[in-house]
Amino acid sequence: MNISFDRENARTMRPAPDPNLQRKARTAAVVVAVLVLALVLLSQAFYTINEQENAVVVTFGSPAAVTEPGLHLKVPFVQQVRKVDMTIKSFPIGYDINTNESIPDESLMITADYNFVNVDFFVEYRVTDPVKAIYASREPVEILKALCQSYIRDTIGMYPVDDVITTGKSQIQAEIKDKISARLDQEDLGVQLVNITIQDAEPPTAEVLDAFKAVETAKQGKETAVNNANKYRSEQMPAAEAQADRILQQATADKEARINEATGQVARFNAMYAEYVNNPLVTRQRMFYEAMEEILPELRVIIQDGSGSTLNLMDLTGNTVTANSGEGEQ
Repeated sequence: MNISFDRENARTMRPAPDPNLQRKARTAAVVVAVLVLALVLLSQAFYTINEQENAVVVTFGSPAAVTEPGLHLKVPFVQQVRKVDMTIKSFPIGYDINTNESIPDESLMITADYNFVNVDFFVEYRVTDPVKAIYASREPVEILKALCQSYIRDTIGMYPVDDVITTGKSQIQAEIKDKISARLDQEDLGVQLVNITIQDAEPPTAEVLDAFKAVETAKQGKETAVNNANKYRSEQMPAAEAQADRILQQATADKEARINEATGQVARFNAMYAEYVNNPLVTRQRMFYEAMEEILPELRVIIQDGSGSTLNLMDLTGNTVTANSGEGEQ
C-alpha cells in the first residue's frame, strides 16, 4: 500500500514537458532532413567527365552522348549517367596475358595443308560510339572476341603451315583485320578494331618445331647462296660486258675491212673486165704474165740422171741451189 502510493506521488511530482522545447526539436529535425536532402540532391546534380571519357545520359529511357570533358549538370533521380572509357584497350587470344601460358582451345588451329599449329594473337580495340557500345549489344567486347576467333581460324585455314609460321604473318594479319573491320561496320556495335597481331606461331610439338627450324635454316642458307651468286654476277657482269663490247667492236671492224676489201676487189674486177671487153687478147696475155710472175719465182728445177745422182740445179731466177740425192722432181 505504501509502495503504490509513492509511485503515484512520484508521477504527480514530475515536471510537465515544455511545448516550446518540443517545437524547437521538431524544427531542428526538419531542418537537418532538408539539409541532408539538399546535399544529396546537390551531389546527384553534377557529374565529371575525364579527358579520355565520354558519358551517356539517359533521360526517361532516351540516351544521349556527352563528349565534352569537365563538370556537367543533370537532373537528380531523373537522368542517369554512364561513363565510357574511350582509350585503346586490348585482350589476348590463345594465351593468358598474366601467366603467358597457352590456351589450347583458342590457339590450336589447322592449316590449309592439314597441319596443326599454335597461334597467339593480341587484339587492340576502342569504343567509337558510347551509346551504341552500351545499347547496341549486351557484351560488345565478347562479340568482338568471338568474331576475332572465327575469322582467325577461317583465315589460318586458308594458308599452309609454312606461311603461318614464317613468311606469311603480315599478310595473314592484314587479311584478318580487314575481315573483322568490315564485319564490325556491318554490325554497328560502336566498337572499332585498332590492330590485331600475331604474337607467336609454332607447331604443337617439339619435333615438328625442330623440323621447321631446320627448314628455316635451309631457307636462310638458300638466300645467302642466292645473294652470293648475285654478288658474283654483279662483279663479273661489267668485265663480261666490256669483253663482249670489244669482241663486237673487233667483229664490226673485221666486217668493215672485209666489206672494203671485197668492194675493192669488185672494183678491180670490174675495171679489169672493162679492159678485157675492149682488148680481150691483150688483157689475157697481161693476166698470164702477171700470174707467171707470181708463180715462177717459187719453182725449182731438180735434174737427176738415171742412177739417182743430182746434177746442177737452178731456180728460175738464175740462182744455183744445192739439192740432195734422191729428191723428187717438182
